[in-house]
Amino acid sequence: MAAKRKRRTGTLMHRVAIAMAVCMSASALLVGLFRWVDPPTSAFMIEHWVAGRLASGRAPEVHHEWTDWSSIPPAVKLAVIAAEDQRFPRHRGFDAVEIRRALQQHLEGGRLRGASTITQQTAKNLFLWSGRDPLRKGLEAWFTLLIEGLWSKERILEVYLNIAQLGPDTFGVGAASWRYFDRPVVALDAQDAALIAAVLPNPNVYRLDAPSTSVRRREAWIRGQMSRLGGIAYLNAL
Repeated sequence: MAAKRKRRTGTLMHRVAIAMAVCMSASALLVGLFRWVDPPTSAFMIEHWVAGRLASGRAPEVHHEWTDWSSIPPAVKLAVIAAEDQRFPRHRGFDAVEIRRALQQHLEGGRLRGASTITQQTAKNLFLWSGRDPLRKGLEAWFTLLIEGLWSKERILEVYLNIAQLGPDTFGVGAASWRYFDRPVVALDAQDAALIAAVLPNPNVYRLDAPSTSVRRREAWIRGQMSRLGGIAYLNAL
């Protein structure tokens, strides 16, 4: 009886190992594909569409259009790095400095804040669902490693700028530029770029169409950080 149970356990573990190998290979192939192919949508856009449909019975309009790297002004790229992940050109997907700071702040009695990099946010938005459960965080780490290993930094930032939510029903700088500035993204200036980056922490609360005082303060801080980083020359580190 014990031998039979041992064989069953061994068979189950073998099947689980095969399933995991298949899933890991499939995810690597998908990430590799998106190095060259522009993703038409993202998991977050799909989740947003489904949630809106379930809540109201009608599918919400999702505003999104792809904008190539060459058409995104350097100021927009720099503003997002300055706001979200200033060590983006140097780390390999995880910012150890910010992780240590977040943990130290938590140990000192503060709330446990996020320390996600642009790569982690790209992995989450493109492939996963919202929330902070352990399974999602584990998958986020896996996709982050794949993205950093298979994509260039320019590609990571390009995809992020095209899928990040920047307003209600609005994803990516291309759609946000038309909806909130009434012009193509290529025509945005440094102030516009800083304002876009200022709403990234919570675009459903921080609004581009009606910037609050706190958003304007964050916009000014971002512009100062852009200057402190050395201006658009900082993008050469990508």
